[in-house]
Amino acid sequence: MTKAIILFILAGLAEIGGGYLVWLWLREGTSYWYGIIGSLVLVLYGVIPTLQSFPSFGRVYAAYGGVFIILAVLWGWGIDKKTPDLYDWIGSLICLLGVSIMLWAPRT
Repeated sequence: MTKAIILFILAGLAEIGGGYLVWLWLREGTSYWYGIIGSLVLVLYGVIPTLQSFPSFGRVYAAYGGVFIILAVLWGWGIDKKTPDLYDWIGSLICLLGVSIMLWAPRT
């Protein structure tokens, strides 16, 4: 379980961080190097989920989507300085519950 959580967090940071660098390049006018580095980080994001031990692509990406939402809220709070409100936290908890059910519910 620890490996799965770490891989989800790494994938999320790679996706959000890479996307943020591309955002800075295209929307904020930073150097094109931000775009190149951001693009390379996004390629890394595509590789990280393949290291998961879960057998189903769809289940891994569905669960990752919930983790991504939580990380995006935290990124906005820490990097963009946009404090999450009550509904952001409630939604994040619902996502966390959904991820937990999808990945670790007993199946036959």
